[in-house]
Amino acid sequence: AAAPPQSACQPACLVACGLGRGWVIYPGTPGTPARLGRARGERTWRRKRPIPWRPPKGVPCPYKKESVRISSGNKIWTLKFSQDIAHKTPLILLHGFGGGVGLWALNFGDLCENRPVYALDLLGFGRSSRPPFGGDAVEAEDQFVDTIEEWRCALGLDTVILLGHNLGGFLAAAYSLKYPSRVKHLILVEPWGFPERPDNADQDRPIPVWIKALGAVLTPFNPLAGLRIAGPFGLSLVRRLRPDFKRKYASMFEDDTVTEYIYHCNVQTPSGETAFRNMTIPYGWAKRPMLLRIGKMDPDIPISVIYGARSCIDGNSGNTIQSLRPHSYVKTIAILGAGHYVYADQPEEFNQKVKEICDSVD
Repeated sequence: AAAPPQSACQPACLVACGLGRGWVIYPGTPGTPARLGRARGERTWRRKRPIPWRPPKGVPCPYKKESVRISSGNKIWTLKFSQDIAHKTPLILLHGFGGGVGLWALNFGDLCENRPVYALDLLGFGRSSRPPFGGDAVEAEDQFVDTIEEWRCALGLDTVILLGHNLGGFLAAAYSLKYPSRVKHLILVEPWGFPERPDNADQDRPIPVWIKALGAVLTPFNPLAGLRIAGPFGLSLVRRLRPDFKRKYASMFEDDTVTEYIYHCNVQTPSGETAFRNMTIPYGWAKRPMLLRIGKMDPDIPISVIYGARSCIDGNSGNTIQSLRPHSYVKTIAILGAGHYVYADQPEEFNQKVKEICDSVD
């Protein structure tokens, strides 16, 4: 979709995310990605008209926005900051499951002070194209990774510092395995999909029978299908289930802008969401855990692992990576007072740590 027109009330970078209110049911037509949602018994919601964001505090860096064309007619929505700083290795930001470029809003200003920064919506998420993905974990992962490589080639970038959060961390590691010559430093922020599912997981933390039954019923559906089934009540559902997002971004937005952004990112055709489902086994474990493969990564690629000290995600993956790469640089950084969304919980400290890592590259 074309980006909404810039106006006097749209000066800040989050306008470039291009998602607003005013959505209606749109059943799609044969041959379009909307068929994917219908095939899974879901109703697809799409934007009826763009409505401007209220202006947040400005980002003190020049930026550009672009739909980068790749193969098969797909496009990758991209924000580009400080491109005039050509002598520094660019930092690439890959968001997590269900996210988009807008969730880095608290980080752009600091991170782009002395180097180029690129943030993209992963294929199947945000404002990027939402094509059908391969039906198994290998196909889905390869499609994500090869898309990132096509995107890099299209922008003419040589080597990069690659940072990924959650699913983005998993894909950043997979990209580094496949295209090692392109990665100067790999930064994993609360990465998903690294450990194996323990054989005794049910014994250590018994799962109630009703949850197992519910999981069995929901297995054929995508993780966020409930938002689309809820229709116009989906936004209220997000507000009730995740009121923390409004608090995380309170310094920039006084209203529900971020909550609405997350809702609209995930109420569309569930393309990337379906790919993620195909990459998981019940209860969110990865079918192809990254810790089984990361030991094969080029030993010259430094890895930094950033965790929130109060996150529910297992923070031991950093230590395990170090044991699997004993002769390579691996550093684990815990940020106090931060949970899984460490970049939004403690943005100043997160930004400082990432800048220090980037400065170690050049």
